[in-house]
Amino acid sequence: MSNSTKAEAVLALHRFGMGPRPGSIAAIEADPRAALIAELDRPLLLADAASLPSSAKAYRTVADANAKRAARAKQEAKKQQMAAAPVMAEGQDASQGNNQRRKPGQTQGQGQGAETAEMAAKKAADAVPDPGRPIYLEEAKVRTEAALAAEIGFAERLVWFWSNHFCISANKIQSMSGAYEREAIRPHVLGRFNDLLQAAEGHPAMLFYLDNLGSMGANSIAGINRSRGLNENFAREIMELHTLGVRSGYTQDDVISFANVLTGWTLIPPGNDPERGGEFSFNPRLHEPGGQTVLGKLYDQEGVEQGRAVLRDLAAHPATATHVATKLARHFIAETPPPSLVEQMAKTFRETDGDLKEVAKTMVSAPEAWSEPPSKLKRPGEWVVGMVRATGITQADPTRFTGGQELLGEALWRPPAPKGYPDDEASWIDGVGRRLDIANNFAERVAGQADPQDIIETVFASTVSPEVKQAVNRAESRQQALALLFMSADFQRR
Repeated sequence: MSNSTKAEAVLALHRFGMGPRPGSIAAIEADPRAALIAELDRPLLLADAASLPSSAKAYRTVADANAKRAARAKQEAKKQQMAAAPVMAEGQDASQGNNQRRKPGQTQGQGQGAETAEMAAKKAADAVPDPGRPIYLEEAKVRTEAALAAEIGFAERLVWFWSNHFCISANKIQSMSGAYEREAIRPHVLGRFNDLLQAAEGHPAMLFYLDNLGSMGANSIAGINRSRGLNENFAREIMELHTLGVRSGYTQDDVISFANVLTGWTLIPPGNDPERGGEFSFNPRLHEPGGQTVLGKLYDQEGVEQGRAVLRDLAAHPATATHVATKLARHFIAETPPPSLVEQMAKTFRETDGDLKEVAKTMVSAPEAWSEPPSKLKRPGEWVVGMVRATGITQADPTRFTGGQELLGEALWRPPAPKGYPDDEASWIDGVGRRLDIANNFAERVAGQADPQDIIETVFASTVSPEVKQAVNRAESRQQALALLFMSADFQRR
């Protein structure tokens, strides 16, 4: 294997994959580009996914726990109030003691009784376990182990990219965050963009996240009876972030019309249906009746099909092709991607009806994708997984992984805004110092089983820079050598 071939294999694993792991360079050294394309043609499976609950079931599980928590609190508060009633009556004339918790017009005995009841109610509620956190961690474990086990990880990186493009936040809907990625994103990242778009926008987690559950048309049955208004968030983010992109020609009137089209897209409340609560539902009582004009086209379909028709046209719009191609090239290749590469990818998107596998193949087949220097700083999640892959570890402690990503500013499934986590270096460079803490901590834990020289020679096929090799050789301990290796540009940039 020539040095140039080895270097291209390493670049393939860093730029498009999850980073080298033992044996991965040897597996793709003959033709790295063909290996990337071959990975896209294999089924994108997720081990142990069958044991995970659907998003609707997870949502119902958390809703049931919350209902039980509220009932326990109310039950305990009532019990405490009944037990304290005689004591409160006897103490009505008491005037000494701590009156800080006493409400206006409330005696000392009454104030203490209310405080005791409140504390007891809280304790009773807290005794009911919160299932949301364990569900989140199990989803994180399965996702992370898929990234650790992948030969290259190109397909997994595409899952991560599209999950961030169509992001939701576990801060708002923790129970569904992992299942949303499994159900709406993963099955479609190598298919048609329209299918991915329809799955993401029609998923209950997205409807919940972008506040569409209660959006109602002014002339809908619910709108007339309740005098509530339209929520434009969902429509605006679809156009601005998910499809057309900013400054692509749509107007505020288009946003309002599209928001009216999307009224009625909601989910079934768990309290209304214990068997199907949390699933997507179209509620005609919320839907604005009649046709709507979006981007100069009249949509007069009935019910949910009106929204699906608009989404199909947005998926096929030339601006969407350019927006998607630009974001993909920026993520994988360079912050300012070569315009010729973006145009090739956009052209493939337009000519194949949004075939995302073909767009990805166009990207890795283009010379421009390989000529750019490895200057992009890896996002925290990529760097952490790449560091662990280099040691050959394939099992994940989800608490450690999610805690580490949160410390580094990229908490899993918790982006700060609907636009997702950024892809520019300026957003991540200030956190490099915190990476040293993570690298040191991980190096300490694996120093007994991971040899830095072996990682350089076998995992990286000796392609790391002479400066890194020298620093590793001069390290005072194996732990220090590993930390230096993990913090090197060879590890952090792609």
